[in-house]
Amino acid sequence: MTRTNDNSAAVAAFIARKGEIDAMLGRLQGLSAENFNVDPDRITWGDVGTLSHYAELLRRITDSAFHEGEFAD
Repeated sequence: MTRTNDNSAAVAAFIARKGEIDAMLGRLQGLSAENFNVDPDRITWGDVGTLSHYAELLRRITDSAFHEGEFAD
């Protein structure tokens, strides 16, 4: 007896996760458009540090996704 490979559950889970990522990216784009809710006339080094932290987290994701940085082949 041969079993067929039914990956419908994996496909559904993949699509659900992709939807979560798309929603997070959309929220980040909106926040970026609003200068991350920081008044440009009141930017402090703390705000720079916060954005640096965000950039580092995103860099880890993009490096992994594009096989760059520490994830390079």
